[in-house]
Amino acid sequence: MGGLLAGLGWCARHGRLALVAGLVGGVAWPALAEAMRPTITPLVVALLFLAVLRLGPAGMRAGLSGLGLALRLALVLQLALPLAAIGVCSALGIMAQPLAMGVALMLAAAPITGSPHIAWMVGADPAPALRQMVVGTALLPLTALPVFWLLPAFGSHLQVVASVARLLVLIGLAGGLALALRHWRIVPGSAPVLAAIDGTATIALGLVVIGLMVAVGPALRAAEAGFFITLGLVTVLNFGLQIAASLIVGRQDPALAAPLGIVAGNRNIALFLGVLPVGLVSDLLLLIGCYQIPMYLTPLILRRWYRVPA
Repeated sequence: MGGLLAGLGWCARHGRLALVAGLVGGVAWPALAEAMRPTITPLVVALLFLAVLRLGPAGMRAGLSGLGLALRLALVLQLALPLAAIGVCSALGIMAQPLAMGVALMLAAAPITGSPHIAWMVGADPAPALRQMVVGTALLPLTALPVFWLLPAFGSHLQVVASVARLLVLIGLAGGLALALRHWRIVPGSAPVLAAIDGTATIALGLVVIGLMVAVGPALRAAEAGFFITLGLVTVLNFGLQIAASLIVGRQDPALAAPLGIVAGNRNIALFLGVLPVGLVSDLLLLIGCYQIPMYLTPLILRRWYRVPA
């Protein structure tokens, strides 16, 4: 057992290597990415479980401190922005296009579970990012409902309600089980165990990234115009949201600029894959795969930027 914990701890300390390996592996070996595709949803739910398991009840309570600001920000990021995007795309007559629906879903998603870790990597306080991740994920079934309602791919209102109900079940089961394990001390909060959880999450994240690259490798090798358009769009959205949010928030509190900028641009759209219509999932794989690239390059590219407002 000691050797296993040590090995997982090593994985946690070298997390960035796992992310790069996942990106490269998914692009370089399309057969591997295709084989990993069915595991995307279970792995994304497992990552949510591991994030809550890492936090435990005390961490969740700490994450909910300063709730008012987090609630307002979640409503802006996860509700106002996607509804505005849907309005613009509908006015332009392109709302039925997969790319437009993908952008709306990306904006509707909660912050990625790794947001606090990215904040730490750029030298910022991870606590505000943690708070926004906790609040955003808890509110997700409510904020996603009107967005799903307005997307053409969902069809009937019953299908929308069913999708939101599945999302609520996924979040509830993953989070509830993790909190129960920590509350009853079946999983202790000791340093070696927490490091092992981090290592397990690192491995799971590397594996899920391989699956998410399933549409990127073929599109890149074929030099498809759609690939470069999609990559450019998600990169501009990701970095643009981060920079805009950090500037706006930084005027009020410079210490919040980096962590809240990070959560604004890096969203857990992959969590939606388990509840979306099957046809829409296939259409979104290229966008979601491309979106991982600026997400994992955030600590490298925007590190200097966040030192300025923070």
